[in-house]
Amino acid sequence: MIPPMGIFLKLFVVFIFVLEFEARPISYSGGHTLMHFNDSMKESVYYHYSPTYKYSFGIESLKDKTFNTSSAYLRLTYLLNRKNTKNSQRNLYFQSGLANKDSNHFFGIHGDWETRRYFIGFDYKEVNNIIDYKDKHIQLGVAPYLGEYGDLHTWLMVKTKKNSINNKQITYPVVKFFKGNVLLELGYDKKTDWDIHFMYRF
Repeated sequence: MIPPMGIFLKLFVVFIFVLEFEARPISYSGGHTLMHFNDSMKESVYYHYSPTYKYSFGIESLKDKTFNTSSAYLRLTYLLNRKNTKNSQRNLYFQSGLANKDSNHFFGIHGDWETRRYFIGFDYKEVNNIIDYKDKHIQLGVAPYLGEYGDLHTWLMVKTKKNSINNKQITYPVVKFFKGNVLLELGYDKKTDWDIHFMYRF
């Protein structure tokens, strides 16, 4: 027996909501996002505004733990490509930032593909700083259960990252939670300590 069209519509709305709230560098049109990042290389607070779903701009206050410096970055992110299907979404973004001193800047790409059950994401940046370097990571995840709209959603993930400063690859577990407008992502490795990402949309 084929379910009524109303059930199909409800499932599709839940699917799109869940994917759209993932930790994306662009929000919905007119949306504001506040983020906090903390890992072995940096600690930052980042705010951005999305006039449309195609791009966002904002400012990031960043403490660089590697070079022991602090900077403010003007940031721009642009959606290069997006494809939605009934069961998945794919995104590819260009990202960039320009610091307020020493002409420091970065640019790169960020991408992801996911269903309500599985996630694959990557990030690649080229950073101009005291020493120029490349930073990249890949993240894989699975949702142990499929929540409905308004539920607490959980992802169990593995993240592997590498930069050209120490040229070492590190892999560690990550768990991600989100509910409503709030997202929290926690990872830990004894070599790099905590990897924390907090996000609030409004």
